[in-house]
Amino acid sequence: MKILVIGGAGFVGSNLCKRLKENKNSVISLDNYSIGKRENHVKNVTYLEGHSKDIEKIINEDLDLIYHLGEYSRVEQSFLDIEKVIDSNINGTAAVLEFWRKQKCKLVYAGSSTKFSNDSGKDSSPYAYTKSSNTDLVKNYASWFDLPYAISYFYNVYGKNEIADGDYATLIAIFKKRFIEGKNLNVVEPGSQKRNFTYIDDIIDALVLIGDKGNGDEYGIGADESYSVLEIASFFKTKIDMLPPRRGNRMDGKVLTEKTKALGWSPKIRIEEHLSEFIDDNESK
Repeated sequence: MKILVIGGAGFVGSNLCKRLKENKNSVISLDNYSIGKRENHVKNVTYLEGHSKDIEKIINEDLDLIYHLGEYSRVEQSFLDIEKVIDSNINGTAAVLEFWRKQKCKLVYAGSSTKFSNDSGKDSSPYAYTKSSNTDLVKNYASWFDLPYAISYFYNVYGKNEIADGDYATLIAIFKKRFIEGKNLNVVEPGSQKRNFTYIDDIIDALVLIGDKGNGDEYGIGADESYSVLEIASFFKTKIDMLPPRRGNRMDGKVLTEKTKALGWSPKIRIEEHLSEFIDDNESK
């Protein structure tokens, strides 16, 4: 298959490109490198640099499948980056959907599990609102123009190529880095907010299945176990500093994995086991 991964140099995208290439597909990445990194490049993948809103100017291939992972993807930071959110998640995705309409291939869209949270959901942040609105738009495009699609939802991904520094760093990567540096871990109050931390290989297993067999909405990809942020921090057995609450920081939410599991998927890696191995490896150095 000829597959386009939008956001292919990012955390999830780079791991997806690697797997798709291992499966003997022809893979193209479109990334503007606002977060993606060139060191994430995978051998024999074609990398094109540019913004998703310019997709029709950049991609001249007939495609079998598009994975759209290339949107702005930070909850709390989105209040400060509203122009970037609009440019990526509204302007960029509108162009991607028009490109999809003309291609008439299948689209796998990475939605946001924030819309399933129990506290204000899709209206809790600029990020959550635009992502939730885009899932509706994807479904409407599919209905209006008779297009094949599937919508996936990630739950707190961690693992290879995770970002550990800067405004777009992820929680597990931050904790690991601070642990290695001998620093206290920072936890945003109240600390009881629960997450279903899901290993990157489990995410990629599901995305490949969804690309192959998925049809429609609500393909959640999340670990079965949920942990509070304080519980995760406590695994490191180091001092914890509490930080003031932040806007958009959801407390809990539904984990919808039934449709994904019906395709034959199940998560294999548990966060507690992963962190135990990581801590043991780094304590012995």
